[in-house]
Amino acid sequence: MRHVLIGCLGALALAGCGESAPDGGPMDGPTDGPMDGPADGAETAAGDAGVPGADQSDPSETSQPVAVPDAATPMAERVATIGLLNKRNNVARDFELSPGDLVEEGPVIIRLGACERTAPYEFPQETGAFVQVDIRERGESDHTRVFSGWLFKENPSLNVVEHPIYDVWVKDCAMSFPGDE
Repeated sequence: MRHVLIGCLGALALAGCGESAPDGGPMDGPTDGPMDGPADGAETAAGDAGVPGADQSDPSETSQPVAVPDAATPMAERVATIGLLNKRNNVARDFELSPGDLVEEGPVIIRLGACERTAPYEFPQETGAFVQVDIRERGESDHTRVFSGWLFKENPSLNVVEHPIYDVWVKDCAMSFPGDE
């Protein structure tokens, strides 16, 4: 399986040496360099031809999907804990939200777009959530978006919900990684 992967990587590397731009269109500038393909104008066949280490004996082997190791918890299954503080009456509440969920507490609407934390073996450890905060001010009929962005538990001053009455912050993102028990 390793030789197939090496062959595919080699083919991709060689495919980038042709006369087309990354978007598939023609390249600007001169095209008479050493990496422009055959001098006689003949096109080379696609595949692993000429790639050292590529095994061409069993083409069905390259069509098999490559096994991907188990990844972290899918986004839809993660749960973020978001804190809300009403500074006027000093009442704090915690809400558990999954990505796509929203909670309405009085005049405040909190939407969670995503949450993420670094793997246990990565440093520095960080926990973040993409949050949108809408608030309906006194006397208004509609909510106004006061914040939309990432909030970080370990560095709350990086992004701050700037509102005179309400504070919102991320407390946790419950998710697992391969090898967690």
